[in-house]
Amino acid sequence: MMQSADIRRSFLEFFAAKGHKIVPSASLIPDPSLGLLFTNAGMNHFIPCFQGKGSPHPRVANTQRCLRAGGKHNDLEDVGFDGYHHTFFEMLGNWSFGDYFKKKAIRWAWELLVQHWHFPKERLYATVYSPGKDEPASFDQGAHAIWSSLFEAEGLAVAEHVLCFGEKENFWTMGEMGPCGPCSEIHIDLTPSGNTKGALVNRGDPRCIEIWNLVFMQFSRSKGAPLSELPQKCIDTGMGLERVAGILATTENFTRFDRVPDNYASDLFEDIFQKISEFSGLRHGGRFSQNCQKVLGEEESRDFAFRVIADHLRALCFGIADGIFPSNEGRGYVLRRILRRAVLFGKKLNLKEGFLVSLVPTVVNKMGSVFPELVKNQKDITSIIASEEEHFERALDRGMALFEDYCQQAHDGIFSGEEAFKLYDTYGFPLDLTVLLAKMKGLEVDVAKFEEKMEEQRARARKETQLSSLIDCDSWTEDSVEGYTKKTAFCGYKRDLIEISEDQTVFSKEAKSVSLSGEKKEVKSIITDKTPFYPEGGGQIGDIGTLSFPDVDEKWENLKGKTWKIVKTRHEIGYERKGIIAHFFSEEDPIICENEEQRKLLLGAKVKLSVDLPRRLAIERHHTATHLLQAALRNILGNHVQQNGSLVTDQKLRFDFIHFEAISPETIKTIEEQIQQWILSNREVRCSETDFDKKPEDCIAFFRDKYADRVRVVEIPGISKELCGGCHVRALGEIGLFKILSESAISSGVRRIEAVAGNVAARLLRQQSGIVKEVQQELSVEKEENIIEKINLLKEEYHKLKTEYDSYRQQLEPNCRLEALRFFQYKESLYGSLICKYIDYREPKKLHELTRILAYERGHKDVIVLLLYPASHISPYLMNLTLRLSSEWLERGFQAKECLEKVLSALKESREMENYKTWCVAKGHDYAHGGSIPFEGSPIWKIERFCKEQLKSIFNLEKIPFSTNPFSI
Repeated sequence: MMQSADIRRSFLEFFAAKGHKIVPSASLIPDPSLGLLFTNAGMNHFIPCFQGKGSPHPRVANTQRCLRAGGKHNDLEDVGFDGYHHTFFEMLGNWSFGDYFKKKAIRWAWELLVQHWHFPKERLYATVYSPGKDEPASFDQGAHAIWSSLFEAEGLAVAEHVLCFGEKENFWTMGEMGPCGPCSEIHIDLTPSGNTKGALVNRGDPRCIEIWNLVFMQFSRSKGAPLSELPQKCIDTGMGLERVAGILATTENFTRFDRVPDNYASDLFEDIFQKISEFSGLRHGGRFSQNCQKVLGEEESRDFAFRVIADHLRALCFGIADGIFPSNEGRGYVLRRILRRAVLFGKKLNLKEGFLVSLVPTVVNKMGSVFPELVKNQKDITSIIASEEEHFERALDRGMALFEDYCQQAHDGIFSGEEAFKLYDTYGFPLDLTVLLAKMKGLEVDVAKFEEKMEEQRARARKETQLSSLIDCDSWTEDSVEGYTKKTAFCGYKRDLIEISEDQTVFSKEAKSVSLSGEKKEVKSIITDKTPFYPEGGGQIGDIGTLSFPDVDEKWENLKGKTWKIVKTRHEIGYERKGIIAHFFSEEDPIICENEEQRKLLLGAKVKLSVDLPRRLAIERHHTATHLLQAALRNILGNHVQQNGSLVTDQKLRFDFIHFEAISPETIKTIEEQIQQWILSNREVRCSETDFDKKPEDCIAFFRDKYADRVRVVEIPGISKELCGGCHVRALGEIGLFKILSESAISSGVRRIEAVAGNVAARLLRQQSGIVKEVQQELSVEKEENIIEKINLLKEEYHKLKTEYDSYRQQLEPNCRLEALRFFQYKESLYGSLICKYIDYREPKKLHELTRILAYERGHKDVIVLLLYPASHISPYLMNLTLRLSSEWLERGFQAKECLEKVLSALKESREMENYKTWCVAKGHDYAHGGSIPFEGSPIWKIERFCKEQLKSIFNLEKIPFSTNPFSI
């Protein structure tokens, strides 16, 4: 029987013999211009070829890795319910770009299936396009004639084996516009008798399924216009490897037809199932629900989990290998959902934590010879899955317990949308996962309510963003920018005019004022036709400096010879795409216009813009150092490292990146050393501009939607090449020093490094050196390298003394039971015992034992124990409170936590405790511990008496006069 590797190899060899160039599989990340989350079909990366923009060869074939788990093509929620849906799959395909057309495409498909793979011809059916009312193009007579001749030659009835369908089934289109055309699908009848005469084709019956689609691209669709003939007709075919392998496996090479076709029965999944069986002690039985809308039985549910895990594991391995990493947005969020579904269904099989990462080698061993990306990136795949799996496992148990509770609360078969949102918001349960779990219990999730809660959350986020913008930004008048849409020319990359004054070094440019903002008398910001000020963006903060009017008339004394500080530079809100740059003055020092005439004078006036040069140079050092940091991280940690945000200032740099574990101190040191070596090499930093579509292939680009048609390439030869519009040093030696300050996690799978460079790094090292010198002097150590040794000696001495002290304290500590007996020397009353006493105890465990003895032993009933004791050895003016109630009080509905809170609240408001803060933390229903309260200046006996009065009130004991109250001691 042919295995999957045999099918793949024979397919490619067949079309290679037909003159096709065999090309490698493209990435699962499609070209951004396609607007797709994932590569979801074999033809995605050939779309430019269909549009006549060139092709690698007139005939091409390959096996393309595909992922359908988001967007228009989303099979995620169907995986596991049947034997033919997958998130990840391989698409075998052959293409012609203006070479052969329908005749060869159809005949070769028939030849491969019937003559090479020995598919039973009497079980095969072909469909052709026949338009219905208002559907495009005409009947595909050409394809019908070719198919008819093939079936006739085999003695098979054309009317039964060549079937006609409309646009939905047999007309392929790339979108609203672009190449399109009719298609022919090849179906196979796998019913036991095999003589359904085409009655099950396109009827949703798993026993009669499509195996190959041949698309004949011969038209072009334009908006509002009829179809036109393409000058270059193309062929695009696609056949799922999993489906062919599953058919051959279930039918045992067409020798039996008593089972429903199952892709998961093929060798592509066999090794994964075997490993899951080893881990779980269970086996995959190939059982399916007769109706996927029904609740799955126990055995069906088990097999369902096997299929979900196996499918999702493959999707994860291939996705991560192609640089898609779990995150909270876009394709990364889809991958995170896939991983969490797999982990969840591992629970159904009682698989141990970390099972998913243990399955990774199985996929790599099976597929690595065909897709070397898996082998190359196995380390990244393993570490990323391990990190994500561990993170989700921590929340899963709590989330599942809540899910079960919510199921119990469901009414009329409806799972609350609010509860579904809580699972999503608190425990990371994607909606589709909750829907699936609920469906398996016969419940339907109120999706509308879930979406309502989601929209409320989005609205809150939008409001917060708007508030942030209002606080941060000045508003321009409605007509301030109107009429001026020309891009502000940024001329700040080359510092060709530098001025040194008494208090600052600047580089200046002359420009023309074109727009103002602010009220008539106060100009708060200004737009010029060109500027040397870099506007905030791309992670780099904006420049600051000064502005002046060198040529204004002398009669305007308030303008002539004066300068104003520019405190912020940024693209005006809503005008970033237009490149309009605004310079903002200090709120305390706007330009004051004496009248409307002077304001008009400012429009069109010549201005001198001077950038604070030392600050800019510090920013440039940090920005170029950021590029070096990213290059070092990718070299040392792996190419999976991707920028996830950055901040470049004159004081430091911050770099957020995708990585799934903490970086060790040794690795941090290696990264620093690598960057410092690059700085010492003093390589040139080259900057150039190009069209985005013509950028170098090895150029790193992020956040595609922020790039304009023209982009700037910043290259450090042999080290880094990135798209970046920021400002950089001219050579690496200008950076000077580089030092990493910290490395931390900011979210799951995202790390953050903060670092300093140049003068800031030098200043930091001087500070650290000074601290080391002070420590050296304090410890009386001759050499710096002996400081750690001296500290270790002091630590040993401290632990020795502490042990001796603890031993001494233990000898002096009174015995708990003897202390309890002293308390019970007092008389009891009908109402029980109230004990409220300060005690010089500092051991929490012994205090707990003492209150337990007082409340429960020696046969006493209705006991209330409130002990006050020192909060610490250090401060005698802090006191803790602890309260315990005997079981009789608990049965009456009293709780220690609530009662102690009342006592503490009263203490806080009392004159004795005025201005003191108190707090309370519960330790149990019968035992509560209050936070420390200061009592300096208030005698302990007053606090004891106050607490007794409060307890008498709480427990309704006021009937007994305080002076004769047997509860008091």
